[in-house]
Amino acid sequence: MATHKSAEKRARQTIVRNLRNRHNLSTMRTAIKKVRDAIEKKDLANLNALLRTAQSVIAKTCKKGTIHHNTMARRIGRLAKAVSKAQGYVSKSV
Repeated sequence: MATHKSAEKRARQTIVRNLRNRHNLSTMRTAIKKVRDAIEKKDLANLNALLRTAQSVIAKTCKKGTIHHNTMARRIGRLAKAVSKAQGYVSKSV
């Protein structure tokens, strides 16, 4: 257990930040799961709206400092690629 005032404050801050980060990650994962479920169910009507929402949630999670910028880019890119594939678009490789 912390004995100094500053260490006690740090312990309190860590608990609060941990809860906040866990909430942000959970929200992000839920948005990603909704997109993946729509892809599996071939729900092409709502796919673009779900993708836009998921991209927004992922970007906000990065902005809050919960995930790294490259992690954000990777997740958004992979989701967009999966949606494009589900909709029948052919990606052009270099």
